[in-house]
This record gives sequence, C-alpha cells and structure tokens, in this order.
Amino acid sequence: MQILKTAKTIFFIIMALIMILCTGILVCAMSPSLTKILAEKVAEITSEEPGENDALPEQPPGDGSKPSGTEDKTGSPGQTEPDAGSGSPDQTDALGKDSDSASEGMGGDPSGEDSPDGTPMPGISADWIRDGNQTGYEPPDSQDVETPASVSGRAGYEPVQEEAEQILPEEADELADSAGNTGSDLSFDPEIYPYYAMLEEDMRALYNQIYANAQALETRFAPVTDVNVSRLKTVFEAVYNDHPELFWLETGYSCKYLRSGKCVEITLKYNETAENLEQAKAEFESQAGEVVSQAQGSTSEKERHIHDWLMQSVEYSVAAPMNQSAYSALVEGKSVCAGYARAFQYLMQQLGVPCYYCTGFAGEDHAWNIIKLEDGYYNVDVTWDDTETPTYDYFNKSDREFGPTHIRTGLSVYLPACQSGDALQGETSPGNPQESGADQAEETLINPNPSQPLVWQSRTPETDLTQEEQRQENLEQAGISESDIRNTMQEYYEDCRKLLEEVGTGDRQFTNVIPESLWSSVERAYYNGDYWNGYVEEALKELGADDFVIQLQVERLGGGYYRLYHNVYTD
Repeated sequence: MQILKTAKTIFFIIMALIMILCTGILVCAMSPSLTKILAEKVAEITSEEPGENDALPEQPPGDGSKPSGTEDKTGSPGQTEPDAGSGSPDQTDALGKDSDSASEGMGGDPSGEDSPDGTPMPGISADWIRDGNQTGYEPPDSQDVETPASVSGRAGYEPVQEEAEQILPEEADELADSAGNTGSDLSFDPEIYPYYAMLEEDMRALYNQIYANAQALETRFAPVTDVNVSRLKTVFEAVYNDHPELFWLETGYSCKYLRSGKCVEITLKYNETAENLEQAKAEFESQAGEVVSQAQGSTSEKERHIHDWLMQSVEYSVAAPMNQSAYSALVEGKSVCAGYARAFQYLMQQLGVPCYYCTGFAGEDHAWNIIKLEDGYYNVDVTWDDTETPTYDYFNKSDREFGPTHIRTGLSVYLPACQSGDALQGETSPGNPQESGADQAEETLINPNPSQPLVWQSRTPETDLTQEEQRQENLEQAGISESDIRNTMQEYYEDCRKLLEEVGTGDRQFTNVIPESLWSSVERAYYNGDYWNGYVEEALKELGADDFVIQLQVERLGGGYYRLYHNVYTD
C-alpha cells in the first residue's frame, strides 16, 4: 500500500514538472523578447565565468584562427599560430577565408574578394564600397605570379603583426582605463588618406585615437570605442598605411581582450628613432624638404623627379635598420620595398599629389604605390625600377600591366583600380610599336583632338650602334636637326610663347618638335590647364589679346620624335 502511495506521488510530481515545462515553452513562444533576455543572460554567464578547460572563443577575435602569440590564461598556454603572411597552409588570410596553396605567404587573399556572402573585411564600411568609392579593382585571372629575374628578391615588406592575449575579467579591472590622446578633433582628407575613408564610422574614431597616441609616443591605452581583435587589426593597418610620416611606429602592436573578443587595452611599439624623436624628425623633414623643393614643373614631371631621386639615392638592402619606414630610405639611404614605397608616398603627399601605399604579393610579400594623376590612377614600383640599370618598366602602369607580377592583398584591394593605361592595350603608341612603315604613311596623326593624356614606356631596340650614332640615325629618320628639338617642358613653353607672339592674333598655326618622352607631359599640361601659366598668359599680355582657343595635333616623325601642330585663335 505504501509503495502504491509513493508511486502515485512521483507520478503527480512528474506531471507537474511536464506542465510547468510546457507552460514555459508556451510563454517563450508568445514572448520573443523574454527569450532574447534569457539567452543574453546565459551568454553573459558563460562569457564571464569560463570553466577550467575553456579555450578561446570559437570565432575569436576575428580572422577565424587564434591570434599570433596568444596565451590562453583560462587553461594551459595556447599554441602559438603562424603569423599572418607566413604562408602556413592552414592559416586564414586577411579576408577571413582559408588560404590555399596559391596564396601561401601572401598575408592576404590574392583574389581581392570579400567574404563568400559579399560582406567586406571586418571594420570596412559597406556603405563606402556601395557608394562607389572602391572603383573596381579586379585581381588577375591567374594567381601564378612570375617574378622577373632582374628583380628577384627585391621585396622585403613585412605585413602588420598583432600579438593578442586573452585575459580574465578581473585582470581587465587592473589595466589602466585611460584612453590617452583620443584625437577627437582630427579629420583626414579621404582623397589623401583612403584607408581612413574606407573604415566604418566608429572605427574612424579608433583610427584617430591610434594616430594621436602614436604622435604623442603613448604606449598603452584603452580603446575609445568597442572593438574586437579583427577590427583592431584593420584600423591599425589603415593608420600605418595612410601615414608614412609616423616613421617611428613599428609594424606590430599588441592588445589584450576578453573571452568575448572585446579589446580592453592596446599597446603600440616604436623603433629606435623614438629615443630622440625631435632630432629624427628634423633630419627626416629636412631631407624631404630638399627633395620636394627640387621637384619642378607639371605633376607628372614632379612625380618623375621623385621617382628618379629615390632610384639614385637609395640602395636596396634587406639588412637596413628600420627598413619598413620612410626614414630608412630618406635619411639612411638604405631600405627595402616598404621603405621605397613609403618614402615615395610621403614625398608625393608633400607635393599635394594623392599617393597610396599598396601591399600585396609579387612572388613574396611586397609593397608598391598607387598614384593619382590628372587622368586616373597608376601603379608605381620604384623598388623594381631601381635595378642595376635603372628602368621605367614599373612606372605608371595599369592593373592589367601589373597583373602578371603584382597582386593586391588585404586592405589594398579596396584602393582605386588603375585602369587608365588599359585603353591603350593593342593601340599603336610609342610604347607599343607594332605598325609597319606603310601603316605610318597611312596614319601619321595620332590623338588629333586630345582629351586624355596617353601613358607609355619608351623602349630602345637592341643595336650595335653607339648612343651618339643611334641619336644621329634617329634625327635623320625624323628629318630634323638637334636645334629643332624642345627637350624639356621649360624649353617647350618658351618656344610656344615666342612662336605665338610671332604669329600674332587671329586664326594661326605654329609647330615645334619634341622627343617622345615629353609627349605625356605636354598632353597632361593641356588636360589640367598648366599650359596657360606655362606660356599663354604671358603671350596674350604681349599681344594685347584676351581670348585664346587651341587644338593640338601630333605627327609621328619617326626616330622617337613628334611634331606638334598648334592650331590657335587669339583675339
């Protein structure tokens, strides 16, 4: 009897529990907000009170693999994973996707694509991309990048490295809570600082903070806004890529974060110039100022001067100290690709020309530049031009021309596409001499009504002639003498002014001859208006005229020379 009574009691208890459970399920189903609150509480308890054997979060800080140098303080020391760019087959790349064999060592995804669902990298603004600010970079079809023998080994770029350490909540309470210099009053021109422009709004505030603290040589500070490890790396890389003037800032940093992935402390690292920064700044700015002051003429002429100065003044050396900085190239005169590119970037910025630090893969991790000229964006690789015999093989090239040797990775895939030279592929130009003599006779005028400058690379065919003999042969082929040629923009402007004054007002024409190497500078001068100050304004004053219209035609003379026909009207 007692047994039946006990069984009956157990039965009623079980039924009551079932009824309570069903009632709870029904309440949650009818009240989603209650379900959400309960879920958040459970997650909070799980996050703040890790068990003895808990590991790092399943989706860590960001890129899907444990950060380099991480130590799991909730259990045994975590295994150190390969650094970004080390080429380990099982690492994840800068875009958050598994690297395959073709991308080993790139430090990022060579395809330049976003994640599979089309979302951008952590910290990058989807609005910024959607609004057309990313102007369509298309990576090469093939990832089989070939490094020319003449530039083999001329790389040396080191990708940004983070050291992330997970800590317990009670350890976070002991950290300094100061944000240091927040940089809240800073603003950056998107055209000069594209990496800043591509960030999410709240990440720009962190960008300002990192920049301001680097300027003040602050070492440790708390983030000014909530950020996880992956977004922090994006922001730090954006600051580093935009600002070559921060030559004392190292390419690595460290951070401490909670199990949830939230960063609670950032530590910046500085190189040896920070020990006497004022003197280092003075040396850096003095050298840069001297170089910039010597760059005269049009934008393209200034660019060529900076390019040539770096080739003449900097020695490629993997042993150079601080070789990731512009300081190593400008002051020390020895660097690797990173130093060349950051020095070129800084000098062009000082001239007011947008110039970006571009990183990627060129047989190994590599850095070069993207520059904005009047007619579009171009790739420039000063390091690869600075060979034993200096060249212009990698000067002002399109993405298609760079495709066989250079692939952008990481944040650089969001820089503008370099397409300006692509329209010339297959066309006859001084850098693409495909036509026969008969073809030249049929079409001697090129670009009769210029609207966009042409860009090419002059090539001199192999010959047994001496340089002087070759020059004389070229002059004979063109049917001109040395005195007919205007070799520089200054000579061209002076000749145009004199000839315009001589022909007088009304419908007139005058001509002169230039070498093929000067044509792109001439056409850019008409495209951006430099020609007006170059010779027109002074000539009109002399003629007492106010109105001026010009149409420029170009005749190929052969031998690498061009006759320019200036059809003008002055009144």
